[in-house]
Amino acid sequence: MSENSARESVIATMIAINRTWLENRPEALSSFFHPDVIMVFPGFEGRAQGRDALIAGFVDFCTNAKVHEYREDDMCVDLIGTNAVLSFRYEMVYERSGEAYRAFGRDLWVFANHEGSWLAVWRTMFDVSEHPELNKSTGSP
Repeated sequence: MSENSARESVIATMIAINRTWLENRPEALSSFFHPDVIMVFPGFEGRAQGRDALIAGFVDFCTNAKVHEYREDDMCVDLIGTNAVLSFRYEMVYERSGEAYRAFGRDLWVFANHEGSWLAVWRTMFDVSEHPELNKSTGSP
């Protein structure tokens, strides 16, 4: 596999992961994650270890929140042998418990090529900021 096609494949995997949870199908994420995948929480304030734990976080979010807007940009992939590091900026507006929030930051994922498929093995988020979304008509949260 050429370096360009490997990069494209990693990006396609990341887009598929994001599309899957945005379509409210977090249980379908299993095929994208290594069984021992690790999520380090923003600020390195804890971690989730294993595919089931990571999927449970997506299930919780999808069950309790509704995404109104989602954007990502500045996707960057670095390849190192059979591993890839991918990061991107994101911004989203979501509603949880009747309150709207705007969240943004950078998502960082590490993938390993396993039998021709890119599997997520590690993830964290940094530069995370979240605040109440202002009501555009009133200017208040």
